[in-house]
Amino acid sequence: MDILEKLTWRYATKKFDPAKKLDERQLDRILRATRLSASSYGLQPYRIIVIEDPAVREKLKAVSYNQSQITDASHLIVFARHDQLSPEHVERYVENIASTRRLERSQLTGFENVMKGTLNSLDEERAANWTGKQAYLALGTLLTACAADGIDTCPMEGFDAAAYDGILGLKEKNLRTVVIAAVGFRAAEDGMQHAEKVRTPLEDFVETV
Repeated sequence: MDILEKLTWRYATKKFDPAKKLDERQLDRILRATRLSASSYGLQPYRIIVIEDPAVREKLKAVSYNQSQITDASHLIVFARHDQLSPEHVERYVENIASTRRLERSQLTGFENVMKGTLNSLDEERAANWTGKQAYLALGTLLTACAADGIDTCPMEGFDAAAYDGILGLKEKNLRTVVIAAVGFRAAEDGMQHAEKVRTPLEDFVETV
């Protein structure tokens, strides 16, 4: 696999083939890859919701400017940030570290206090901004993982986030929708797949100091 070829191949798919679906292995691979995404402290202050139910997706389409990707793609992936990050969230993460790396819980006290101190310093707006950024890091990982496996995607911001929260019952789960991605396979008639990729020239894009 040449990653540059794969990233050149991918584009924000405008029209998906509704007859083509990811199999269980393909879906599992891209979800596992997304789980491995970088996040600040490794805390992962967001969750991923995979939407398969056609009836639910019709409701979401109605609050997404009726964009066809919502219902035609094989799957719809919703990235939702934690609305309130409690000390218990940090504590569960520290316990997971201790268990995974076979450490004494006390060895992680300093790291735990740093995380709690950082979160305590954030007001509601800054916390929402920070957790949202972490979700976008995961989105980038999903897009790259899909491209590597020859799976099409369309990252999307054109939707009513509050309506998504209501339809999916996210408020009760302490979650708020941040961004979504349609995942599947391009339709043959989607003309954008033949368009030349347009990006800033490398010499203008990169500055070396």
